[in-house]
Amino acid sequence: MELQNNKKIYFSSDNHLGAPNNEESRLREKKFISWLEHVRIDAQAIYLLGDLFDFWFEYKTVVPKGFVRVLGKLAEIVDSGIPIVFFVGNHDMWMDDYFQKELGITVHFKPIQLTIDKTSFFIGHGDGLGPGDKGYKRMKKVFTNSFAKSLYRFIHPDLGMRLGKRLSIKNKLISGEEDIQFLGEEKEWLAIFSRRKLKEKHFDYFIFGHRHLPLEIELEKNSKYINLGDWITYFTYGVFDGNSFELKTWKNN
Repeated sequence: MELQNNKKIYFSSDNHLGAPNNEESRLREKKFISWLEHVRIDAQAIYLLGDLFDFWFEYKTVVPKGFVRVLGKLAEIVDSGIPIVFFVGNHDMWMDDYFQKELGITVHFKPIQLTIDKTSFFIGHGDGLGPGDKGYKRMKKVFTNSFAKSLYRFIHPDLGMRLGKRLSIKNKLISGEEDIQFLGEEKEWLAIFSRRKLKEKHFDYFIFGHRHLPLEIELEKNSKYINLGDWITYFTYGVFDGNSFELKTWKNN
């Protein structure tokens, strides 16, 4: 990708709309939409790194109710010519093709490598990468299994959505509620993953979500691990202007 003059690339992650309830989520949705309106002024592309919703499951002809305003805004931005790229997270891994067909958004189910001008990026949600977390990794294999997804679709959507939302909010193994404390630069497992990846190939930036913590860790000279934080506590996002990557906080109500 070549960055056009005066254009920027924006990155955001972990809105978890729907948690802890619809009322609080609507306030965060409004704030996120105001951010989208702001960045579209000079955005060449917008990258959303997963967990936009706290639970998302697509039936063949049914999608979750609610938060139509953010979906409409994303479609509007894409229709205006600004591409949006979405990375499936651990809370919305049950996506099928709704975002692609209805909103025109490119969806990735795995991390990607991207070069913007001469700057190299490794981008993904971040779940299941690095050492440890074997329980979740086993569960992810089950959740992403096509046969398991087909079985879940036999559950009536009213019951399926209620069950999924309850599990997503209450189950720490899925929600990751116990994994939001800073572990230290040497123990942060996505930083460990990034250092290992650097032995295979150099990347200037490793960009992830999932941890809900705005982090910037220097891995080695000219290589950094960035975690985007979230839109629950920090309201942080990333921006690349062609020269450097910066974490910022959105303070507009």
